[in-house]
Amino acid sequence: MNQSPRRIYVFDTTLRDGEQSPGCTMNLKDKLLVAEHLEALRVDVIEAGFAAASRGDFESVSAIARQVKHASVASLCRALTKDIDAAWEAVQGAAHPRIHTFIATSPIHMEYKLKMAPERVYEQAIAMVQYARNKCADVEFSLEDASRSERPFIYRMVEGVIRAGARTVNIPDTVGYSIPSEYAQLIADIRAHVDLGDARLAVHCHNDLGLAVANTLAAVAAGADQVECTLNGIGERAGNAALEEIAMALATRREAFGATTNIDTSKIYAASRCVVQVTGSRVQANKAIVGENAFAHESGIHQHGVLANPLTYEIMTPESVGLPRNQMVLGKHSGRHAFESRLNELGFNLNKEQIDDLFAKFKNLADRKKTVGDTDIEALVGDVRVPIEEQFKLLQFNVLASNAVTPMSTVRLSVKGKTVEQVAAGDGPINASFAAINKMCGMKNLILESFTINAATSGADALGSVDVRVRNNDRVARGHGSSTDVIEASLLAYVQALNVLCSE
Repeated sequence: MNQSPRRIYVFDTTLRDGEQSPGCTMNLKDKLLVAEHLEALRVDVIEAGFAAASRGDFESVSAIARQVKHASVASLCRALTKDIDAAWEAVQGAAHPRIHTFIATSPIHMEYKLKMAPERVYEQAIAMVQYARNKCADVEFSLEDASRSERPFIYRMVEGVIRAGARTVNIPDTVGYSIPSEYAQLIADIRAHVDLGDARLAVHCHNDLGLAVANTLAAVAAGADQVECTLNGIGERAGNAALEEIAMALATRREAFGATTNIDTSKIYAASRCVVQVTGSRVQANKAIVGENAFAHESGIHQHGVLANPLTYEIMTPESVGLPRNQMVLGKHSGRHAFESRLNELGFNLNKEQIDDLFAKFKNLADRKKTVGDTDIEALVGDVRVPIEEQFKLLQFNVLASNAVTPMSTVRLSVKGKTVEQVAAGDGPINASFAAINKMCGMKNLILESFTINAATSGADALGSVDVRVRNNDRVARGHGSSTDVIEASLLAYVQALNVLCSE
C-alpha cells in the first residue's frame, strides 16, 4: 500500500525578509496586494513584517493581520519582551496569529553580536518563549545561524523551547553557508536526538552560495515539516529560497520526496509578477519557473520535440504555474470583454475601477501599436495595481534635446486640480523634466535614488517600462510608468512615486 505524502507547510516571508532586499521596500498598499496573492496561493503562514522595527512596520503587520482570512499571520521579533509585546499587539487581530521570536545560537554570534554566554542565551530563549506563549497559542522559535551552531547546544535549545511552548522550531541557514548533504544531516540529527512531539521542524535558507532551494529540499527529504521562502527568491544579500521553485519541485517530483504542499501552483505566475511590479525587482530571463525563458525553446531540436510531445523537453506545463500557453494578441478593435478575459487568464483579479482605468490605457496603447501582447498588458497593469490618490497628474510635456544645446523641458501638471507649468534645464531630457516637476511638487528634499528602464516588449514599437525610487527625507516611494515613449514612461513613473509619497 502506498503511503500518503507528508504535508509540508509553506511559510512565506516575502513581506519581511523579502522586503529587506535592497531596493525592494514596499508601502502598505503594496504589501496588502502581495498578501492577497499569498492567500490565493494558499500559503500556510504569511510573515507580515517586524512589528517592533518601526511604526510603519507595525501598522503594516496590523493591516495584513486584519485582511488575511485563512493563512496564519506572523510577526518576527527578537527574544525581548518589548519586541514580543509589539508583535502580539500587531497580529492579535488575525484569524490565526503567530508570534515568531528568535535568538542567535552560533558561537560567533553569541560572542561578538550578543556578547552573551550560551547558558544566558538558553535562559533568555526559554523565558521569552514562555512569555510569548502566554499571549499567543501559536509561537515559533528560530535558532539564528543554526547551521553554524554546535550540535549539543542545538539539541538542548530545541528541546527547551518546545517544552516552553513553541509549536514550531526553525533551523535557519542564516548566512547561506550550508551545503545540502550537511544541512540534511543536521535535520536528521535533530530528529534523532530530540523528541519533537507535535512540534514542527522548520527550515529557512539563504542563497549566498546559490544553494537555498537545494538545501531546503534536502531538509524536506530529511524530515523538515515547514519551509520558509519568498516569492522570486528575494531577500537580504543573495536572497532566500524561492517559493515557486520549492513548490514546483515538490509537485513535479512528489514521488522522490514523498511530500506535498497545499500551494495552488496555478497562481504562481500572477504572484511573481505582482512582486516584480510592486518592488521593481525583476527576475532574470533564465530564472526557473517564472523567468520569461522558463518555457521558451529556441533550439530546433527542442522545438521539434515539444511540438511532437511537450513532455520531451517540458517537465511541467506553463499552465501548471498559471502561464497560459495560448498567446492572445489584442489590438485597437478588441473589446472590453476580450481584454478583461485576458486579464483574468493572466491571473490579474482587478476591480471595476482598475479595469476601467486599464482599458483606457490599453486603448491608448493600441492606437500607437499594431498589436498588444501579454507582456504589454503586464506592463500596463503595473501602473494601476496599487490605486493611490493622484495629487499630481501629468498633462503634457515638451522637450528640446540635442548634443549641441542644453536640454530643456516644459512640463504641465495637474496639482491638486490646478494646472501648473514649469520649465527647467538638465543633463538630458528626462533629467530636465524631473527638474521641472520638482519645482511644482512642493517637496524640498527630493532625491532620485534609482532609475531603471527596460523594454517591456520587443520590436521597434516596444513598450518602455520605467521604475524609479524617490526619497523625501526619511520616506521612500517607488513609481512605475510604461509607454512607447520612454520620456513619457519616465515622467509617469516619477509622478506616481510623488503621489505615493503624498498618500503615505
